[in-house]
Amino acid sequence: MGGRIVAERVEPMAKGQAENLLDLLNDMLAAHERTWSDLDALAVGVGPGNFTGIRISVAAARGLSFGLGIPALGVSTLEALARGKGAVTTLCDARRDQVYLQNFENSAATSAPSVIDAADAPQSGQIVRLESADTFPISAIAHIAAKRFTAKDISPPKPLYIRAADAALPSEPLPEIINDA
Repeated sequence: MGGRIVAERVEPMAKGQAENLLDLLNDMLAAHERTWSDLDALAVGVGPGNFTGIRISVAAARGLSFGLGIPALGVSTLEALARGKGAVTTLCDARRDQVYLQNFENSAATSAPSVIDAADAPQSGQIVRLESADTFPISAIAHIAAKRFTAKDISPPKPLYIRAADAALPSEPLPEIINDA
C-alpha cells in the first residue's frame, strides 16, 4: 500500500496457527478498512523458528500470493534483526539450549545462518537477540520485503530450516495399500 505499513500484530500461539491465521489477517484488514485487493505484495517471515509455524505462514503467503495474483516475499528473522544496524551478530532461541546465529555488515549477510550451543554464543560485540515474541521484527520484515518488491528482487518464499525437524518417522512399517480395482 504505497510502501506504508498500515498495521502489525503479534499473536503468540502454542497451537491453532493454521486455524486462526486467515481470520487474524481478515480482522486486521477490516480494522483498517482495507481489503485483500488493496495489497500490492505480501511479506512473510521464513524463519528460523518453529517448524510448524514457519510451514503454515509460508504456505499461507504462497497460497494468498497465487490467489490474489501478487508476489509474496520471504525475509529471515535473522536478517530482519540486523536491519539498519552496522556489523552485528543476530541470535534467536533455537530451543534445546541452542541458538540460531548469523553475522551481518550493514544489513548484508557475511555468514550463512547456523545453529550453535547457547553456551558458545558470542557475549561481546554488537549482538542483536530476539528476546520474545513481543520483540519480533515485524516492521523490519515488511520494510525489507518492500525494498525487494520495489527493486523487483522477487522469488517465492521458502522456509529457512537450519536444522532437521524434531519429528521422527515411525519405527514400524507403513501399512500396505491394496488396490482391488
